[in-house]
Amino acid sequence: MSATTDQPTGGNAGRTADLLLRSPTSCAAPTPAPEEPVRVVPLTIAAVLAVALSWYVWITHGPLPGALLMIGLGLGVALFHSRFGFTSAWRQLVAVGNGRGLRAHALLLGTAATLISLIVVSGAGLFGAVPEVSAGPIGLALFAGAALFAVGMQLGGACASGTLFAVGAGQSTIVLTLGGFILGSVFYTWAFPVFDGWPQVPGILLSDHVGWFGSWAITIVVLLGIVLLTRVVQAHRTPPPVGAVPTARGIARVFRGSWPLLVGAVVLAVLAASVVLVSGGTWGVTFAFALWGAKLLQVIGFQPEAWEFWQSSSNAQALAAPLLTDKTSLTNLGIILGAAVAAAAAGAWRFRAEIPWRTALAAVLGGVLMGIGARLAGGCNIGAYLGGISTGSLHGWLWGAFALGGTWIGLRLRPLFGLATPKPSDSVC
Repeated sequence: MSATTDQPTGGNAGRTADLLLRSPTSCAAPTPAPEEPVRVVPLTIAAVLAVALSWYVWITHGPLPGALLMIGLGLGVALFHSRFGFTSAWRQLVAVGNGRGLRAHALLLGTAATLISLIVVSGAGLFGAVPEVSAGPIGLALFAGAALFAVGMQLGGACASGTLFAVGAGQSTIVLTLGGFILGSVFYTWAFPVFDGWPQVPGILLSDHVGWFGSWAITIVVLLGIVLLTRVVQAHRTPPPVGAVPTARGIARVFRGSWPLLVGAVVLAVLAASVVLVSGGTWGVTFAFALWGAKLLQVIGFQPEAWEFWQSSSNAQALAAPLLTDKTSLTNLGIILGAAVAAAAAGAWRFRAEIPWRTALAAVLGGVLMGIGARLAGGCNIGAYLGGISTGSLHGWLWGAFALGGTWIGLRLRPLFGLATPKPSDSVC
């Protein structure tokens, strides 16, 4: 098969420009199949639940929780329609050198950094929120947690945000991943004294040293460098193209189709910035899994509130408060319901009861590793990676670097569970 990129002209300068501007693949990307019929029953159920829950939260707990839930619904729709992946992006880059997904990350991160910088500098906030950002600590827990999380992503088949939208879309295997995620999070909170106190130093917030404009400029320059690097790597390795998913055509593509990945990146960035505007803090996902697990244990008679993890004032307050007032839980539930609506409208909602045992084991194990890793690192691909980089915190960049290393390990473990890994000879990756 021949690469899709034309041969460069103009000598060394032409070849260099070609490397930087083009992203060759070993063959043309497949043509997307037409969308399937609307899944009426799942769509009706998901839409009714989304409207009812939004109304209940808004009436019972006020406009701030209601707005967070609605932002979550938008995140779920955007994540599903763009199939925006963190797990797949790193897998494709490490396995075969396809940097398409990581370039979409760069657009997401750069757009979010721009919007969040404007919000913080202006002091804008809704519902009385005051935007605040802080630097995550840097140390062994961050490094080990990021790597462990990335191994779990590759075994479990999804990241934190990906787990939520895949569950909403009816992917039965990822339900097991979510269960493992909650289990791993609960284990961390129970064993917190073992994990607490690992060596670390205070975090570094770029804006504290070079101001917000300097922080934003450094972030954008580094992201552009990453884009160029992925293009050089892709030109050198000429990987398979990314597979296509079914989609509608024309205006129907907005509601029933597959959005271009870069469109998804921009929409997600706007919504991530909206979380800051509404709540004053960045978008997160994984703390809610520890909270859900603790509340479930309380229901069945256990007392997790006595554990050291839940003794800090902020954690104790979250555990004592109603679940539908928790910021992270609201956006998480919104993502699940938003993705369910989008998947059913696109005819893609499916739930399969039969799962190979090795796949099921990998899903649970991957979820457990992500649950532990996220709490160790103080965040996941959203809270640490997106939240850190978009606010100019050095720990976000370090999280990404160690997650890339963990991805390499995870790819070598996937065959043990019968999971496929992209190969250069594949027609798609």
